[in-house]
Amino acid sequence: MHHPTPAYPVPFAIDRSQAPHRYDLLNSGDEPVDGITLTHLGTGYCPPLAVRRLEPGRSLSIAVFGAGTDESGVVIVRWCRPDRSEYLWRLSLVGDARAA
Repeated sequence: MHHPTPAYPVPFAIDRSQAPHRYDLLNSGDEPVDGITLTHLGTGYCPPLAVRRLEPGRSLSIAVFGAGTDESGVVIVRWCRPDRSEYLWRLSLVGDARAA
């Protein structure tokens, strides 16, 4: 009998308090994540970012240039777990008030 793999929660928390120009991505999980890449889609410009490893409790900043408070976009976050399995997360870039 096949037993499905348990769900894996996204190991990130996002701080939108500096939106729409900066977002902080925190590794809120209990294991390091490797090979993080960020790709921006939407209004403004967010430089592509690649980070080799993000330990639990550490964060990185996502800068978005030229986006207004009423504009939005998404960032595709790609990472690998220690077992090398790859995951993707679509992160909505909206201001703090609209994220609630």
